[in-house]
Amino acid sequence: MNVKATTCKGTRDFNSSSVYKREYIINIIKSCFRNYGFSPIETPSFENSNTLLGKYGDEGDRLIFKILKSGNFLKDVDINILSNPIDNLNILSKNISDKALRYDLTIPFARYVVQNQNEIHLPFKRYQIQLVWRADRPQNGRFREFLQCDADVIGSKSLLQEVDFIHLFHDVFNKLRVPNFKIRINHRKILLGLSEILDLKDKFIDLTVILDKIDKMGIDKVVDEVLKIGLKSSLKPTLIDYLNITGSFNDRINYLKNILAESKIGMEGIEDLSYVYDNIAKQKLDNNSLELDISLARGLNYYTGVIYEVSTNNNVKVGSIAAGGRYDNLTSLFGLNNVSGIGISFGLDRIYLLMDSLKLFPEIDKLNTKVLFINLNKNFDQFVINAVTELRDNNINTDFYPDIVNLKKQLKYANNIKVKYVVIVGENEFKKSKYLLKDMYDGSQSEHTLKSLIEKLK
Repeated sequence: MNVKATTCKGTRDFNSSSVYKREYIINIIKSCFRNYGFSPIETPSFENSNTLLGKYGDEGDRLIFKILKSGNFLKDVDINILSNPIDNLNILSKNISDKALRYDLTIPFARYVVQNQNEIHLPFKRYQIQLVWRADRPQNGRFREFLQCDADVIGSKSLLQEVDFIHLFHDVFNKLRVPNFKIRINHRKILLGLSEILDLKDKFIDLTVILDKIDKMGIDKVVDEVLKIGLKSSLKPTLIDYLNITGSFNDRINYLKNILAESKIGMEGIEDLSYVYDNIAKQKLDNNSLELDISLARGLNYYTGVIYEVSTNNNVKVGSIAAGGRYDNLTSLFGLNNVSGIGISFGLDRIYLLMDSLKLFPEIDKLNTKVLFINLNKNFDQFVINAVTELRDNNINTDFYPDIVNLKKQLKYANNIKVKYVVIVGENEFKKSKYLLKDMYDGSQSEHTLKSLIEKLK
């Protein structure tokens, strides 16, 4: 029976043109990571379930792809659980699955740090570019399998790291020529302070989840949702004042000082953000690109300090194109206490969609095979292959047509793959040890020795 040829929902194939474009983005991000002193590591595509579960909040846990145990995974499951699987779903899941695909690169990185703590030196700076998986609802800019490009520093509480990551955002997006990007910044301690002022400290996670959806819901709907989780009517004006904070970065800081004056932890967050902004203001950066966004919450539970999201104002709806923040307690989940870290992640797929829509990629034919050797006679094989090898040794992207077919078909193939030059070796060329070079763009032809052919193509 024939099987329908389809990809899994939320995944994609990439043709050569797409791969070249993705590599273009990756190479720029990677070069910036290395320029800032980060070294590469890699971790497995799947982890033990207990490494991942419980680290992202209930919403994150629901999006983790679990892997069934090998063999007869039902062998040791209690018959009573199997007879009523819906009511015993959590227990059943733990019995039949003990591994899961990684949800992000940060939790595996924390596990890596703890497992290798005797071999690494703090502060430890690493970058990691690998696939992650989420059982999310696919939509524009959101996939179930996607590549994350992460950089983290662990083992330092210095706010200079926060400042340095803002520089890194600027370098990457300026080199990618992405216009009108905005680095939105907030602090989890400010959100904790807000939960104190609103008497919702025990509903902090619920509050942050609601605030993080303000772009979709609007202020009125956010207020209604916060009332549903227990906000007292008498404190409703305070929340409305908070959500309506506007003005410059310093204006917003001053408004926050008034609203959170009675919250010690909230004032600590304000002090951190003031330090970061004051340092950025003294640098050669576009200060207008940094915006204090008091609704920014970042849904992941492990963030404890400064948090970032990068978006653009280019009428291309792809969501945030980079994000990150500080986490103080992540390694303690694996038994290593008092090790603070901070990291950011670039969303390759969303950056790709944005750049493709804005036509920011270089001409792809500059990256393809530069020259194709035409195959006309089996007796010329060694002569052609020797030339192909010499060109490749000189870093000239070179290929050959493998089969002996008519010239017209081979030239059509060369046009289809957008090769700029073809090399033709006929009887005359073979006798003279020469190569006929044809420019496929303008149709011009010239005869060369191997040496002059290399000089021409370089």
